[in-house]
Amino acid sequence: MKNNVLVKLYVDDLRPTPNGYLRVYYYKEFVKYILNNGIPDFISFDHDLGIEETGYDCAKFLVEYCLDYHLTIPNFTVHSQNPVGKENIEKLLYNFRKLNK
Repeated sequence: MKNNVLVKLYVDDLRPTPNGYLRVYYYKEFVKYILNNGIPDFISFDHDLGIEETGYDCAKFLVEYCLDYHLTIPNFTVHSQNPVGKENIEKLLYNFRKLNK
């Protein structure tokens, strides 16, 4: 939370940005945002982000970043319509939380 404002990040290449969210479209923008601003309070992930990296790649980067800096995974949701991709992101992040309590 920065200046008592909840920072919510929306990771999606196609859907409209919901009110109250900051937006990144692709993996490289996600990485740049985290490196420049740190971990937001909440992240909403899509899985399919164009033709290169996916939302799962974003989630893997987030886990590695949290490991490197001894941080916890922020609250999140996965709004992807890709059921396998959604499950993969959720499992990765929930398992990381379980292992790092």
